[in-house]
Amino acid sequence: MTFHPRYFLTTSALAVLMAMTPASAKTFRIAVGDGPGGTQEELGKAFIAALEEKSGGEHTGRLFLNGQLGDEQATVNDAAMGTLDMSILAINNVTPFSPTVGVLTLPYVILSVDDAEAITQGEIGQELIDNTIRDAGVRIIGWAYSGFRVLTNSKQPVETVDDLQGLVIRVPPNEIMIETYRSWGVDPTPLPWNETFTALQMKVVDGQDNPYMTNYAMKFDEVQTYVTNIRYIFSIEPLVVSEQVFQSLSPEEQQMVLDAGQEATAHSGRFIRERESEIKETLAERGMEITDPADGEAEFMERATTAVWPKFYDSVGGVEQINKVLAALGRDPVE
Repeated sequence: MTFHPRYFLTTSALAVLMAMTPASAKTFRIAVGDGPGGTQEELGKAFIAALEEKSGGEHTGRLFLNGQLGDEQATVNDAAMGTLDMSILAINNVTPFSPTVGVLTLPYVILSVDDAEAITQGEIGQELIDNTIRDAGVRIIGWAYSGFRVLTNSKQPVETVDDLQGLVIRVPPNEIMIETYRSWGVDPTPLPWNETFTALQMKVVDGQDNPYMTNYAMKFDEVQTYVTNIRYIFSIEPLVVSEQVFQSLSPEEQQMVLDAGQEATAHSGRFIRERESEIKETLAERGMEITDPADGEAEFMERATTAVWPKFYDSVGGVEQINKVLAALGRDPVE
């Protein structure tokens, strides 16, 4: 039998490559809901860099941006079934699967990035991780801190609750967020994340809320003009790994994944502090008109906390859990 020289060289190169690549090397598929330039991508990139460093290049990851692997809630299902390795998504899209994490989306609970870090990286955060493993079949291994979900719309400036009336606002399919808008006299329109830009573009809805970083990453300035600096939810976006996938790893690999997630979390805190003001200025330069709510947001806050919190005490773990969170933040309890 005669071997063609080119064929021989190709197979030889392949043999060398196979010898250099460990049989156990893994490339984790990571779903990302947002586009490039936001905190979700930044968390993913930081996680991959840390994992590669800790594994000596043996393990890595690949980001699939803009919902290429499905909408955010669908990726939780896929990860739970073990058909997807990891996902980075908004915490409100984890809540339907593990209701206790809804404490992070109750309006006006978290009032700063410091609050977000204190809760997610402390005892309460570990409880939420354990609950999510139990309830949803996914494990939170990292946290992205994306900033407050400011309100945007294409029709008019909004400074008061009255200004909201008549606007059609998109919200995620999340009961806490839906009830918050209802407390402001608005019946919002729940839409999956991957349908939101088109709905704004086609004027099916007038507005939505998301952090400055997400508005920038998703280019919402192309379809939205007015921004209101409400602070009802501080957006926290976890990196989750399929618990089936996690348990298939060796103890050493599991620790690498956990350590890489911790490093990525720390990076995210630095990133939001360094970049949010710059992104806000960029959006203003592109034509977005930014206003603050009247009276220090007092009416928004009063309506939301009195009407919404009691409806979700049971689902998030009871009044005791709310007070535990408030105590951790140095705030007064509710009765």
